[in-house]
Amino acid sequence: MHAVVLAGGYATRMWPITRHRPKMLLPVGETTVIDQILTELEADDRIEQIYLSTNENFADEFETHIDAEGYEKVSLSVEDTTEESEKFGVIGAMAQLVDREGVDDDLLVIAGDNLMGFAVSDFLDYFETRAQPTLAAYDVGSREKATSYGVLALDGEEIVEFQEKPDEPKSSLVSIACYAFPADSIRFSEYLAGDNNPDEPGWFIEWLIEQESVFAYSFDEPWFDIGTPESYLEAVRWALDGDSIVSPSASTNGCEIGENVHVMANVDLSDVTIEDTIVFPDARLEHVDLSESVVDEHVSIEDAVLENALVGPYTRLS
Repeated sequence: MHAVVLAGGYATRMWPITRHRPKMLLPVGETTVIDQILTELEADDRIEQIYLSTNENFADEFETHIDAEGYEKVSLSVEDTTEESEKFGVIGAMAQLVDREGVDDDLLVIAGDNLMGFAVSDFLDYFETRAQPTLAAYDVGSREKATSYGVLALDGEEIVEFQEKPDEPKSSLVSIACYAFPADSIRFSEYLAGDNNPDEPGWFIEWLIEQESVFAYSFDEPWFDIGTPESYLEAVRWALDGDSIVSPSASTNGCEIGENVHVMANVDLSDVTIEDTIVFPDARLEHVDLSESVVDEHVSIEDAVLENALVGPYTRLS
């Protein structure tokens, strides 16, 4: 089996924090968003090759990260885009990747901004027992939230209807962008040849259930779709569970460090009250109250109260 981890987005809703870094490399506790996925896939003997699909803008960052972490199965597969307007759509990019890399085996596809509480190995166990296209499904708890996702209707465990981001969802059970396909079901080119929508995987699933049986692996463990500052901080709170991480090289003189705080290397905090916040390396903060925020690297802030803030790199506030 081969695996594709989708990391080609530009995360514009999280700018400026993600203007110069992929959101998949944002820290979540002691790891990053994407490393939880890559570590699991690397350890699973069923996975022979992992393609990290990204764009030209972030290729160097991912290449450096893969080398630093020492992954043996992971290689980059780079789509020829440098900004959001040039993207091929997820299915368009998948069709190109399958052709470019010569994928002819069963295929696991996971969005790299998924933080999932279940084990990917359990999902693959489920897929192997059915030998049919399978996706992971989660109940988001309300139909209002479901409007942002692909919504499922089931007969037992088989998907009988799929609605991609409907205005009026029929349920709150949604697809989380984790899919497994037998080799014969990797039909992206066939789908695109019919002049179908290349943008969202849900449109492909909607088409596929008319061609063959597709099953849902429903789970109850936590799941975070990290696409906004709010969802990112929510994932950090889940990962830290009230604890805080302060780098040994950081200085925290006269500070009150609350829950769910991550202070990185060479940060200098003086008389700072902080909670539910991530501070990137080499930031300098003095006389600051900070909550539910992300402060990027080389930032300098004095005498300020910040809440729900995204502070871009090299910013000066006083």
